[in-house]
Amino acid sequence: MSTPRLDGAPARLRSLVDDLRRAGAIRSAAWAEAFAKVPRHVFVPEWYGQEADSRGITVWLRHDAADRDAWEAAVYSDQTLVTALDPDTAERVGERAWTGIPTSSSTLPSLMAQMLEDLGVADGHRVLEVGTGTGYNAALLCARLGDRLVYSVDVSPDLVEVARGRLASTGYRPHLAAGDGQQGFPGHPAPFDRIIATCSVPRIPAAWIEQTRPGGAILADVSLGIEGGLVRLTVDEDGRAVGHFTTTTGRFMAARSDAHAYRHPGRAPYAPRAGARSASLTAADIRAHYPFRLLLAFHLPGAELVYHMDDDTGAMSLQLQGRDGTWARASIADEHTTTVTYGGSADLWRRAEAAWRWWNDHDRPAQDRFGYAREADGHHYAWHIPDGQHRWPLEL
Repeated sequence: MSTPRLDGAPARLRSLVDDLRRAGAIRSAAWAEAFAKVPRHVFVPEWYGQEADSRGITVWLRHDAADRDAWEAAVYSDQTLVTALDPDTAERVGERAWTGIPTSSSTLPSLMAQMLEDLGVADGHRVLEVGTGTGYNAALLCARLGDRLVYSVDVSPDLVEVARGRLASTGYRPHLAAGDGQQGFPGHPAPFDRIIATCSVPRIPAAWIEQTRPGGAILADVSLGIEGGLVRLTVDEDGRAVGHFTTTTGRFMAARSDAHAYRHPGRAPYAPRAGARSASLTAADIRAHYPFRLLLAFHLPGAELVYHMDDDTGAMSLQLQGRDGTWARASIADEHTTTVTYGGSADLWRRAEAAWRWWNDHDRPAQDRFGYAREADGHHYAWHIPDGQHRWPLEL
């Protein structure tokens, strides 16, 4: 699809950069200059917004330059825009309406800016981006560092080729490749000074550490089940990656090893309801505190946090569930209720209550007070930085 010319793009781009600077997302002149050089509309000629159709069914509605003013406003606003749907699940249900699973997006510009600032690049650094997507983030890296120092890989060959054309149209020609980004860049043009991932991984892949020079850094979203977050790690000469969760918060789509594969880890069927009891931890407590959800993921590795709808009443609950089929849930309609129902062992919510007590007893530490490490042998764990004593293995 050709990229329409936007008469208002320069002014809207300047306004976006100004907004990002005022919000503190862009903190340096170098990144302000890079953002000002890259026209976002080239990389988002169309996008999908989730809305209810005339039947009340939620669908993805495609937006493009046909409604020029609305499209320009969306492209140059601080919002994430879904740009591709999985061809194996996408189905057209109207003139501009689709169903399906999103596979690519142009990330919230403020999150991109914060991550690029957190990455800590310097002139001459060689950077690998995992997750080419639209190509916009690669263009920003090129504007900051120069084409020859930027490498980007994506699992989808189609996305890579589209991104290649868009990048070339703006004057950028970084090194692009299609492949499993969890294996690093094909051909191993290591070492990289920095690796940044715009997809989530359950743990930092060994290939990223192998392709990062000692003293180099990795910035990625680690998904731990119940919650996850962005970690910035430094690689040492022994093949360890050690760092901490960042003050920047944001989550990404899961990395895939196959361009059209959406496989979820197996979980046993729900255990039958075993009982109900009073609890000291409510659904509101969990929903309100991101750092606590992160801590909860440390305490309950492999567990998930989902929304559950009762088949009979339609009532919504927040549910913890283990892979063995155990579960425990508390009402969302009355989030401050202290009643929890459970199936299988009652231990799941009790462990969550223990984590809640720990978090409150330690003055409710923010996420950047938690460290993250991947040892050379593949084991990874989190720990409480202020005391250095509390450590949680993160084996799934």
